[in-house]
Amino acid sequence: MPDLTSNTAGIVSPNPFWLASAPPANSGLQVMRAFDAGWGGAVWKTLGQPIQNVSSRFGAIDWKGASGVGFNNIELITDRPLETNFREIAEVKKRFPKHAVIVSLMVETKEEWKEMIARSEDAGADGLELNFGCPHGMCERGMGSAVGQEPQVNERITSWVKEYASVPVLVKLTPNVGDILPHGIAAQAGGADGVSLINTIKSIIGVDIDTFTPRPMVGGRSTNGGYCGAAVRPIALHMCAALARDPRFQIPISGIGGVTDWRDAVEFLLLGSSSVQVCTEVMLKGYRIVEDMIEGLEEYMRQHDFARLDDLVGKAIPAYSEWGNLDLNYETVAKIDAKTCIGCQACLVACHDGAHQCIHPNPDGSLRVPIVDESECVGCNLCQIVCPVDGCITMEEVDNGFAPATWNEHLTDGAVLRPKKGAH
Repeated sequence: MPDLTSNTAGIVSPNPFWLASAPPANSGLQVMRAFDAGWGGAVWKTLGQPIQNVSSRFGAIDWKGASGVGFNNIELITDRPLETNFREIAEVKKRFPKHAVIVSLMVETKEEWKEMIARSEDAGADGLELNFGCPHGMCERGMGSAVGQEPQVNERITSWVKEYASVPVLVKLTPNVGDILPHGIAAQAGGADGVSLINTIKSIIGVDIDTFTPRPMVGGRSTNGGYCGAAVRPIALHMCAALARDPRFQIPISGIGGVTDWRDAVEFLLLGSSSVQVCTEVMLKGYRIVEDMIEGLEEYMRQHDFARLDDLVGKAIPAYSEWGNLDLNYETVAKIDAKTCIGCQACLVACHDGAHQCIHPNPDGSLRVPIVDESECVGCNLCQIVCPVDGCITMEEVDNGFAPATWNEHLTDGAVLRPKKGAH
């Protein structure tokens, strides 16, 4: 059986699936239920000075029958007493000594950091996560993303924490920046043992068009919140990979953002994450989703002959490149399987209105299967994306006789590029 043991910056857990710092990790009873269900670790809901939350707090986007594809929250850090939280952390560690309990922290002054670190370690924390990412409420107080958006502040506070901490320290990065790399490098420069990303994206989930109030409504008003859920996964994958592939960045990553099943988790692992944190899907479906995640990851590792988790971490990074290094002479065209085509014409409409006008009605009026003008097809994939029949449209490579050539090679060495198609 494959070994799912995860080691993220010295934080070891029986598998890479962690609860993210959020409502599902708000109390000891919750975390213990999660560990009983199979979760390997949990990042405790952020501790700091007591706050008062608002009501209501959550909003969501539903899409084609799926609830919460995009999720928004305006909830802040824990509103439970610190004494209660630390007592429960100790109780969890006593019952689950081999599971990872990481304490998320957010305070202001160096002395506050020192105190909170000591109390976290006394309670048995396996690691600390510094919340430099919250995009609402706390940033207005000079914390959260107000820290994460300033590399120098990030580095300085991280160095404070490392001065006092004896357990591994992860810095949770905000996605509300133009380039994630300076912020990851700042955390590394401050001495962080690893980073976690992404935190939520600053957003307004929607507006009630009858009351003219953004959602979620709080007494006739609202505010921007943090966007998460399946919809943010592409952004999270990009930011994780941007750090993992840069030779200057040399510390581990805990990936977060839109993980709904084992396949999503594998994508994060392949792009450099050594653990994966989940929040929104747990809120929507409960802790037991981890059972399928564990089973799916084990089967995936067996099929690909991965004995240990480390065997797949970062395996997709070498294939992530800049546009200028892509082979411009690689060519594909669309092929429609007449046996499975249902004649819906979705590909024809999409190609004519949104792409390159190379799919046409079949000249045989008795057939509803469209035809592809391969001399004009640029292989854009749009027809395949809109087709409702899985596998009906495939993109097949064309042997055009041109040697591989990139744009950079064309500019520097005069490499020959194939003639353009789709130019009409």
